[in-house]
Amino acid sequence: MTLSNSPSTKLGVFAAAVLYTAVGFGALTAPVAASAAGNSPFYRAELTQPATERTVIAGGVAWTCEGTTCVAKKSTSRPLRVCRELQRDTGDIASFTVKGEAIEADKLAKCNG
Repeated sequence: MTLSNSPSTKLGVFAAAVLYTAVGFGALTAPVAASAAGNSPFYRAELTQPATERTVIAGGVAWTCEGTTCVAKKSTSRPLRVCRELQRDTGDIASFTVKGEAIEADKLAKCNG
């Protein structure tokens, strides 16, 4: 009795191995693509005057500013500290949002004070 496989069996095993590799690779790279798609800013600041620089480093993050709007990813600092440091570099802030929610008026006043 011979234990060798027929050519069609070898082709089936090869196709299954390729398919398994493709599925495994897709599963590994899918979370990366999903997280890149959710690349919305964590912080958003509306300035009272247009920013003089396009990129500002404040609060431990790089801010991208265009006109009076500046956005940044999440920092390890507290939002009020991030706001204060941005205010020092860009001037007064008209509004400051964290994850889409505006900070309270008293905190905005502390930020600008």
